[in-house]
Amino acid sequence: MHEFAHLRGCEAAFPLEEFAVRQAAARAAISAAGHKALVVTGPETIYWLTGRQTAGYFAFQALLVPAEGELSLLVRQLELPGATANTWLDDIQAYPDGTDPADALAALVRRRGFVRPAMERDGWFVSAALAARIGTALGTDPLPDGSGLLGPLRIVKSAAELQAIREAARYAQAGLAAGVAACGAGADENAVAAAMLAAATTAGSEAMAMEPLVSSGPRSGLPHMTWRRRRLELGDAVFLELAGSHARYHAALMRSVWIGAPPVEAQRMMDCALRALDAALSAIRPGRPCSAPHEAAQAVIDAAGYGPAFRKRIGYSMGIAFAPDWGEGSLLSLFTEIDRPIEPGMVFHLPATLRCYGFWTVGASETVIVTPHGAEPLSDLPRALTLR
Repeated sequence: MHEFAHLRGCEAAFPLEEFAVRQAAARAAISAAGHKALVVTGPETIYWLTGRQTAGYFAFQALLVPAEGELSLLVRQLELPGATANTWLDDIQAYPDGTDPADALAALVRRRGFVRPAMERDGWFVSAALAARIGTALGTDPLPDGSGLLGPLRIVKSAAELQAIREAARYAQAGLAAGVAACGAGADENAVAAAMLAAATTAGSEAMAMEPLVSSGPRSGLPHMTWRRRRLELGDAVFLELAGSHARYHAALMRSVWIGAPPVEAQRMMDCALRALDAALSAIRPGRPCSAPHEAAQAVIDAAGYGPAFRKRIGYSMGIAFAPDWGEGSLLSLFTEIDRPIEPGMVFHLPATLRCYGFWTVGASETVIVTPHGAEPLSDLPRALTLR
């Protein structure tokens, strides 16, 4: 151990036993895939396995997970004290600034006695150039591709994970309620965003993996817009969405506001979006395919003639998140042709939105936990279009 050993686990998000269960599942998956070890590079999976988290994850980090034996973590030298505090690991190695992390990782792999480990190649922060340098440093370019091996293990949550998501949902609701209350003619988007962030943070939220989405007027009809100082005026639509965060677990929530009376067409679209959301929620049942909620929502939308205003999936998995995304949509979606059966312990965010592009967006969302009996929404904030 190193000079910071006294910090071991003092900032860990979960007990050692929680991570031991996750690590055992990872070892089994690596062994079943025929690998002796896997180099994990995605910050979400590194966190899931160890509790390692930091705002400095932009610097290369890697977790060596053997099919048998203890895990080894490689981080930037500056990150060593924090990594020790975040985790229960005994083997944490650090590379100084000015060192090629590819060489540092190769040295770690050799020290552990592995010749040709598999490596995740689909993380946010491993470029093709870096992956090539790692293979060259190990003399085995290219390394076997272990992408997608461990991510699916994160989809069904433990009791501890579900509790963290419930807390995150509470923070999200506090933020959304404050954002709705801040909307009004004369207010600007920045004030609404500030109210959302302040309320969610005051309620307990930690750093969010993506900023809240706040857009008004014609801007609200464009996907994924956020605040830009625009002043709210009579007749404006306002789109609000954010995710609360607890121990890096996220829960998202979205609502719609109208300043004054909405056009008839906007209200019709809102009513359709809410019916679609209800249909999707009703279709979430253990054993049914993940395509079922989407197909139920799509049928409602198509029957109303609003198919071109939708054009997306109805939902995606939620859990651990680091910027730039607050969801686990890369792991599992509620969408057509997704045959994986829905299971208790899965968590989904279902944003039912309809857009008149360049004019407005209306709809609502819920983050839900799948129970043995169906979907449990984690908010009780009214879904109807709020008139301000």
